[in-house]
Amino acid sequence: MEKRHLGRTGLQVSRLGLGTMTWGRDTDEQEAAEQLKEFVDAGGNLVDTADVYADGGAEYLISRLTDNLIPRSELVIATKAGSAPESARRFDGSRGHLLAALDASLRRLGTDHVDLWQVHSFDPGTPVEETLSALDIAVSSGRARYVGVCDFSGWQLAKAATWQYAHHGRVPLAGAQLEYSLLQRGIEREALPAARDAGVGVLAGSPLGRGVLTGKYRHGIPQDSRGASPYLTGFVQPYLGERSRRIVDALATAADGLASTPLEVALAWVRDRPGVASALVGARTVVQLQAALSVEALTLPDEIRGALDDISSPVHHYPDQGWTEL
Repeated sequence: MEKRHLGRTGLQVSRLGLGTMTWGRDTDEQEAAEQLKEFVDAGGNLVDTADVYADGGAEYLISRLTDNLIPRSELVIATKAGSAPESARRFDGSRGHLLAALDASLRRLGTDHVDLWQVHSFDPGTPVEETLSALDIAVSSGRARYVGVCDFSGWQLAKAATWQYAHHGRVPLAGAQLEYSLLQRGIEREALPAARDAGVGVLAGSPLGRGVLTGKYRHGIPQDSRGASPYLTGFVQPYLGERSRRIVDALATAADGLASTPLEVALAWVRDRPGVASALVGARTVVQLQAALSVEALTLPDEIRGALDDISSPVHHYPDQGWTEL
């Protein structure tokens, strides 16, 4: 699998990453082991997790698998901190919370460092310079090699990246994890231009539109799907409307013309967008992961890419970049 530099850093990540949001909850250890082995055998190295996935269970699973299955040195382990599900504030970007969460992640992961440590979301209740100081401490102490942010808006990302570059001794942001798919192109308004301008590599989350772009929901909600899961039904539901149906239908037509699948076409579209370093795929089963990994051989023709661009194009209102409507 092709590797790409994450932003303006020397860190190389596979252009498909393995997401672990369901590990330790819907995906058990045996299934996770099969997925990780399949992913590494295909040339993948980026494994993305978070301290809140299965309440830490996903990190613990990664620890068991790196002990017994895949050498730690072969993986780029990325985790996140900042979510506070038991707190009224929901996200806690304070230095104390973040560093305590990092230490807890390292214990669960069974490692002395993570390759990429990310702030899970912007916390309006904490000065951003305090949040970013935790990232500097993590790198200077050896607990993280590179740092990034998740789900920051355009102005938030630009401010954070500029703060890090403007002060000597601070660690530049390497990556920004943002949801990006044919069903969710909102980052193209401000966040993606900000990332590209700052030299921050984008890790595209939910590149299959939370599973909807596989086409599995065209005729209902399968019982074994995320849409039927008590944990994830609310995650899928926003992408089951009329606009999504039009895009999925066009995607299916494009896939037929390429003798491919909607999954492969949707994933190739995101993977090769300017600014994207890696598209993160979270599979429930190894069969689903194998289907995603098969996209490595696919490059979309310009005319197909253009048609998909047109049907899924977001509306840019003033003062968005390239705005077309007031």
